[in-house]
Amino acid sequence: MEPFYNYVVHLFSGLLMVLLFAAIYLRVTPFCELSLIRQGIVAPALSLGGAIIGFSLTVASSILHNDNYLTFLAWGAAGLVVQLLTYMLLGRLVPRLPDLLSANNVAAGAFAGTVALVVGIINAACMS
Repeated sequence: MEPFYNYVVHLFSGLLMVLLFAAIYLRVTPFCELSLIRQGIVAPALSLGGAIIGFSLTVASSILHNDNYLTFLAWGAAGLVVQLLTYMLLGRLVPRLPDLLSANNVAAGAFAGTVALVVGIINAACMS
């Protein structure tokens, strides 16, 4: 029964961490991605999607490589910080990134999402 218990705890914890990441990410960005996405604007969806997938890879790697629950949570928190720093750095490297995303510049959205995904992949690999 213990393996099932561990599965459920890690599943719900991982999903909660992703929801927490998304909530924090949406607060850090200077515009409302969800509002824009509801309007059918693709660029912020690509950017947000890449960040969520990138963070999820970090959470998955942390589950896979850590036997200790607290270590799993700590590495998840570290992944959250890395993704937020990535967005902030990207905002400095790409002038007017929020404006570009709000204006549905799909190239900017794809680029931001890809950078977040690449950082997530590398971050996840560093946990192995």
